[in-house]
Amino acid sequence: MPDRLGQSGQSSQAGQPNRYWFPTGGHPAQTELTTDRAVFTEAYAVLPRGTMRDIVTSQLPFWEGTRLWVIARPLSGFAETFSQYIVEVSPGGGSDRPELDPGAEGVLFVVDGALTLVVEGEKHDLAPGGYAFLPPGCTWTLHNTSDAPARFHWIRKAYERVDGVDVPEPFVTNEADVEGGEMPGTEGRWRTQRFTDPLDVRHDMHVNIVSFEPGGAIPFPETHVMEHGLYVLEGKAVYLLNKDWVEVQEGDFMWLRAFCPQACYAGGPGRFRYLLYKDVNRHAKLSRQFL
Repeated sequence: MPDRLGQSGQSSQAGQPNRYWFPTGGHPAQTELTTDRAVFTEAYAVLPRGTMRDIVTSQLPFWEGTRLWVIARPLSGFAETFSQYIVEVSPGGGSDRPELDPGAEGVLFVVDGALTLVVEGEKHDLAPGGYAFLPPGCTWTLHNTSDAPARFHWIRKAYERVDGVDVPEPFVTNEADVEGGEMPGTEGRWRTQRFTDPLDVRHDMHVNIVSFEPGGAIPFPETHVMEHGLYVLEGKAVYLLNKDWVEVQEGDFMWLRAFCPQACYAGGPGRFRYLLYKDVNRHAKLSRQFL
């Protein structure tokens, strides 16, 4: 039995449809091989799309008609700064108390279906490509009022407050309305859609979309302080993770520890795109009172 995954689309600014892959669960047949691409190391982890089955879903308090795949969480030897869920909401499901941690900020990114988000009393209809930033302490609700399931990524981080720096405001947009910035010297083969201004130090995390056209590459081993979560929305590529070149495809998730060397080559035949988390714009914690 093949992987039971779905795919939805939304027109981009250039007219080329954006594709979003998402898990739909299911269970493998007894005749399938156990061997897979899943790997967990001290520097990186790969959760292939075939690992996201019914048996590994979770539930949350105060969410109705909802299940989720937890693909990253704060854990010794794993993600330190963030959690990431793929959430599936059945028709009529959702929550009036979605976030129970008053210090948590979040980003929602819709990959399938339709959701109604109310932020500080203002209603927003979210379709695939819909993106919402929710600062700590923000009042919001989320429901599926359609007749089909809806699916979205939910990335959460404990916001690091800085005396004299304001907390950013919530905002809602769609990736179709966010221009991609061309990386220097790539002739558009490597682009990043940035949903917040990189120079705005109010934000201590960025959740962006990175796209490579066939033949596009990260041509050196990036080695930096930012922790990464990468969920592949579309296409396939070969990714350097520490010392290993790993094949990844749409529906896979990668976690990269801070300073894990990384590079990428997108061989085609189509675009390679991923949703990227990274922590930014804060001092490294040194004194115990800041830990």
